[in-house]
Amino acid sequence: MSLLQVTDLSKSFGGVKAVDGVGFTLAAGEMLALIGPNGAGKTTVFNMVGGQLKPDAGSIQLGGQELAGRTPRAIWRLGVGRTFQIAETFASLTVAENVQMALIARDRRVFALWRRAAHHRRGEALELLAQVGMQAQADRPCGVLAYGDVKRVELAIALAHAPRLLLMDEPTAGMAPRERNELMALARRLVAERRMAALFTEHSMDVVFAHADRMIVLARGKLIAEGPPQALRDDPQVQAVYFGTGKTFEAAP
Repeated sequence: MSLLQVTDLSKSFGGVKAVDGVGFTLAAGEMLALIGPNGAGKTTVFNMVGGQLKPDAGSIQLGGQELAGRTPRAIWRLGVGRTFQIAETFASLTVAENVQMALIARDRRVFALWRRAAHHRRGEALELLAQVGMQAQADRPCGVLAYGDVKRVELAIALAHAPRLLLMDEPTAGMAPRERNELMALARRLVAERRMAALFTEHSMDVVFAHADRMIVLARGKLIAEGPPQALRDDPQVQAVYFGTGKTFEAAP
């Protein structure tokens, strides 16, 4: 049974139809890659699911609840977590405090600006950090971490309210090959263990082939193909639209 069901999603900007009747489903425990060339509409689709953009038409249902037209905050409350292309953490706070801030938001607590989060659900924060391999660095400022470790902290923050759906926007951007595959292997394990669904955009085909259960391919606002990555590797339409005539998918060794 599908956790996320997107139906006939459309969005125009001026006279340009950025997304034209896109639909897909996503099940709990599944990693779905959303790919396409520049201008294909994937970012627009992604932002409509997350609430940053309001669709002109169509439906986005999470467990039977309509997300289309809701604010990002309301969508977050319904069980959607998100990571960003450029990791968003508080550099001056410790690793644990960053996660504790997310727990404060989950609990709808308001703290004065001068009051640190140091004592709010620290045990729960440490558990989340343990799940992403960052508990040993809990008391270090985020600003001194390597970028790959910051991305792990961001993942722990996204998990703080136990989302049913995780949105990852270019999760491996700016990372070395080993780092990005380690991060995505971690995300895949957490998705399976927590029975979440994950939708991610990604330019690195090695990441898609190694970690996605399925992928959907957009071109000029339309969905042109969907299925397991290996099944679409040699699809002529995908090859022509995504890479240009004569080029092929090549996964990194």
